[in-house]
Amino acid sequence: MQENIILVGLMGAGKSTIGKQLARRLKLEFFDSDRYLEEKTGVSIPTIFSIEGESGFRDREEEVIAELTAKRGIILATGGGSILREVNRQRLMQHGIVIYLKANPEQLYERIKHDTSRPLMQTANPLQTLRDLLKAREPFYTEVADLIILSGRQRLSAVLRDIQAKLPLVAANKGINHANIAS
Repeated sequence: MQENIILVGLMGAGKSTIGKQLARRLKLEFFDSDRYLEEKTGVSIPTIFSIEGESGFRDREEEVIAELTAKRGIILATGGGSILREVNRQRLMQHGIVIYLKANPEQLYERIKHDTSRPLMQTANPLQTLRDLLKAREPFYTEVADLIILSGRQRLSAVLRDIQAKLPLVAANKGINHANIAS
């Protein structure tokens, strides 16, 4: 049986980009919880936010996290706020190796400043919003993380090498045979 690798972090940290490349390298299936939710509902996340509010979106996100963490041998890029609910944090920790992709708000802002599809960034001061979100969420990211990887200024190839080099040790610490990460 293969173990899941779950990526958490704030928007713009590189969860989807890194997740896709890691899945390719490890020959695992990749899922992005936000894209999966959009495919399942047939509408965009901004539409869900505008109709159901953040609470309605988080309810739907919780269902998707439950469904995706029940799979085995996948790479899962989670939405930045998926860790806000205790039930999601428990599922993530129980169903895989959790990697927190960490970057500072200024680096994140540079990556997402032109992306209008992020409902929480539609504010007068998106950089301050990122700072506030990181301050509120970082304790949850570190709570669930088996591994913290800096993803701010590092090249994609360096981040991927770092993850792959550290996965066997993290797996051993969790009592997982590292061959089960990508067997």
